[in-house]
Amino acid sequence: MKNDRLLKALFREPVDQTPVWIMRQAGRYLPEYRAIRQKAGDFLTLCQTPELACEVTLQPLRRFPLDAAIIFSDILTIPDAMGLGLSIEEGKGPVFAKPIRDTAAIDNLAVPDPESETGYVMEAIRLVRRELDGAVPLIGFSGSPWTLATYMVEGGSSREFTRIKTLMFDEPGAAHRLLDTLSKSVTAYLNAQIAAGAQAVMLFDTWGGVLSPRGYRAFSLHYMQRILEGLDRNRDNATVPVILFTKGGGGWLEDIAASGCDAVGLDWTVDIGEARSRIGHRVALQGNLDPSVLYASPHCIRDEVASILDKYGDGPGHVFNLGHGIHPKINPDHVTAMVDAVHEISRTRLNTMTSAPKQRSR
Repeated sequence: MKNDRLLKALFREPVDQTPVWIMRQAGRYLPEYRAIRQKAGDFLTLCQTPELACEVTLQPLRRFPLDAAIIFSDILTIPDAMGLGLSIEEGKGPVFAKPIRDTAAIDNLAVPDPESETGYVMEAIRLVRRELDGAVPLIGFSGSPWTLATYMVEGGSSREFTRIKTLMFDEPGAAHRLLDTLSKSVTAYLNAQIAAGAQAVMLFDTWGGVLSPRGYRAFSLHYMQRILEGLDRNRDNATVPVILFTKGGGGWLEDIAASGCDAVGLDWTVDIGEARSRIGHRVALQGNLDPSVLYASPHCIRDEVASILDKYGDGPGHVFNLGHGIHPKINPDHVTAMVDAVHEISRTRLNTMTSAPKQRSR
């Protein structure tokens, strides 16, 4: 591979400069994305047409010297494949025509076959791998079981999570059955992505942070651990690393690091230096610039990048990213300023690094 900085950093091996990629790096902040979205007609058609999803995946790599691609898809592909009738409404977001409203609906759910029912994702991965030709690694992903469950039970986006939390407290057995089915589905889905060519995978636990510590361990982290245990991570004589990201999970970093993942994603509310002192000897860390910093001037962006790199300090194991997805109205030139700053500032620091590499199979 021409650029394997991401994979090295995820395994806490030395690199010549800190790798950087951006959550939602293919999206509405790019005019070329907006053009192809208009051509597709709607978001789901864009996601479910492999050739278009491939093109959108590659668009940010043509603009920025990023160290990874992430497959363009949606976190709700699994619930959609379960027959819940997903649509994306302007100004409202994802909506399910057939949300989970009783335990019978939970018990009637089946694990989708990833190749036949979400095969468009696998085909897009195969197309992207062919187009990348080893330039950078390709990341696959899924929403976590808890995050998928929130959308399925609420019927869409939510602020208070009333329905899913009522289910969790009043009928915990039913909630666990739902999460069990989802964990099996995510495991199969990610294994299919790995088989199709994903070289790293990420679990997006977007809504784990709305839980109490006990609720998080029982209803979110437990099922992500089961997924990690079920992944076939040996592919082409290499190990596929796994990133686990819980938004709002700063209080549970030790538990997340003990899950079996290779890297912990941090949102912008966590001090990366403190996170490194807590768990950085066990896992790599990904993050964690506040996405809103990209509204600021390039000079300010560079200062904020330098601050995060300084807080992380010397040594391997850092993947630079935002603390959440990039905002739709960001100026792409500001993304260039961030990526260039990460590479330029880190190159000097990391060239003097003397830490011995951690060996892994290739």
